[in-house]
Amino acid sequence: MQQGPASTRMRVRKMKLSRGSIEAVIDPAAGGRLASLRLDGEEVLVVNGEGATEWGCYPMVPWAGRVRNGQFMGAGGRVQLPINCPPHALHGTVFDAPWEFTGPRSLRSDLGRHWPWAGEVRSSFGVTEDSFEWRMEVRADCEAFPVVLGWHPWFRRSLSGGGRVTLDFEATEMYRRDRDGIPAGDRIRPTPGPWDDCFAGLTAPPRLTWSCGRALQLESSCSHWVVYDQPSHAVCVEPQSGPPDAFNLGEAQWVEPGVPVVHTLRIQNVSSLP
Repeated sequence: MQQGPASTRMRVRKMKLSRGSIEAVIDPAAGGRLASLRLDGEEVLVVNGEGATEWGCYPMVPWAGRVRNGQFMGAGGRVQLPINCPPHALHGTVFDAPWEFTGPRSLRSDLGRHWPWAGEVRSSFGVTEDSFEWRMEVRADCEAFPVVLGWHPWFRRSLSGGGRVTLDFEATEMYRRDRDGIPAGDRIRPTPGPWDDCFAGLTAPPRLTWSCGRALQLESSCSHWVVYDQPSHAVCVEPQSGPPDAFNLGEAQWVEPGVPVVHTLRIQNVSSLP
């Protein structure tokens, strides 16, 4: 597709959504990410992290987390992905790529030259009085291929006024990590945090509550969740359609021409303020 000056200007324009207690900013030039999310005027995302992987809430497509050594076996042989977290491939091909508008509340991006199959990812966004909603779908052009999609939000550990966050998170299973910190394939009973781990079998929607009374709840159609709560400044609660290294574990979904893989994320304001 040829793109002239008008479409270039559209790619750098930010999308701003506001309704009720929700204010959201989507940045197409920064990987189509949620660059800001305010609940009742309070910013809850890290907005000034270092590098493309440490701020906002960005889409992870066509894989989420790490792919071991950036390699897996495809139908035509071994696939080599770009190594951006040596010695592994991390978080897909679109989180730092420019996206383009397809409508007032929708974006798209090709999966890029480093992905061996032709396809695209589409995002659409909405807000209600108390929630931000994000729908993402992956489409194949000509050939079926494996895919994992997900979201990587960076929530602030402390808000203004000194409010510190508590994460309520319960699941029945956790993937055992090997010495590389990557799921080995077997699942165990969850151990106490702090975590940099993948979970399945959630028993309730994850909830973050700050001591100031601010709170949010996450809901997703995804079956897996990664929790990374080791940083001193942030907590990451990441819905994913499969675990890290899903291609090698045989746990990826498959997208076929005309049959997209679709998942959703909802961030709801459940604050109880004085």
